[in-house]
Amino acid sequence: MPAPLLSPLRPVVWIVGASRGIGAELGLQFAGIGGFVILSGRNVKQLKSVRMQIESRGGDAAVVPCDCRSVRSVGKAATAIRRAYGRVDVLINNAGITVFKNFTSTSVAEFDAIVATNLRGPVLCMQAVVPGMIRRKKGCIINILSNAAVRVFEGSAAYTASKAGLLGFTRVLREELRTRSVRVLAVLPGATETGMWSGNDRRRFGSRMMRAKSVAESVLAAYQMPPDVVPDEIILRPMEGDID
Repeated sequence: MPAPLLSPLRPVVWIVGASRGIGAELGLQFAGIGGFVILSGRNVKQLKSVRMQIESRGGDAAVVPCDCRSVRSVGKAATAIRRAYGRVDVLINNAGITVFKNFTSTSVAEFDAIVATNLRGPVLCMQAVVPGMIRRKKGCIINILSNAAVRVFEGSAAYTASKAGLLGFTRVLREELRTRSVRVLAVLPGATETGMWSGNDRRRFGSRMMRAKSVAESVLAAYQMPPDVVPDEIILRPMEGDID
């Protein structure tokens, strides 16, 4: 990409889990304020579609495939980003999967996959960018969690464990980076109309769910707060309340 995109005045935003839903909308929102958006995930076709949407609106974006469950894949993606764009100013961890099952019905393989994607993956991505942010004394990490991290919902034991674990990790990292001028935000959305929900659930509860665009706009608003303010944790809920 041309060198002018690397201007310090233009944030380089790496979104992991950007192929659809909240992640895709975050790409559109951050590109809309002039950010150069790097879209990562496993579905390259969908990532390219999001990039085309951004470019059709006059924004700039690149696709860097990444499976956040893999140390090798995260390392390869982070290296490619540094070589091409020099830095990551904003990391948004949005990758997430789940199964809606009671604990006794959840297999070990399902539990491992959820934790690998929702907890270990974000940690690997943060590990890849935090040293550079510390050196530059500038940066922002935004972890998209879930209301399930702080509230009990039956049928989501593995998902809750992964999100609660990431919330705890985020809280510790925030304290460790406060004096390094690196902001660490946790966003905990409630029910949002995305592909994570089944078609039946979306038809049944869709009118009560938040829109992915609304969540992305809220995240952008938090990011745009004055630099001396850290909105540590933001809980977003549908207007009519949680869906149990």
